[in-house]
Amino acid sequence: MSCHRMPPVAKCDVEKCFYNHDMQCHAPAINIGGELHPRCDTFVPCADHIGCTGTSEVGACHTSLCKFNTDLTCDAAEIAVGFHVEHADCKTFEAR
Repeated sequence: MSCHRMPPVAKCDVEKCFYNHDMQCHAPAINIGGELHPRCDTFVPCADHIGCTGTSEVGACHTSLCKFNTDLTCDAAEIAVGFHVEHADCKTFEAR
C-alpha cells in the first residue's frame, strides 16, 4: 500500500494563530482532529507569528465523516482553514 501525498494548506484566514503569516499557514504540517468536527488541532492562539517560511501540508485528518478522508489521510487537492467560534476549522470539510 502506498501512502497519499499531503495536500497543501492553500489559505488560512486565522490571523491570530502563531503559524499564520500573511494569510498562509507556516506550520511544517497540521492535523485536523475530531471525529465529528474538522477542528485544526495545530491552531495556537497567539498574536506573535512564526518566523520561518514555507507553507504547511495536512499531516493527518481524524475527521472520518469527511468525504476527503481515506485512512485518516486527506485526499483533497488543497484545503483552506478558517476561524470558527474560538478555534480554527478545516473549511474544505464536506460530509460523506
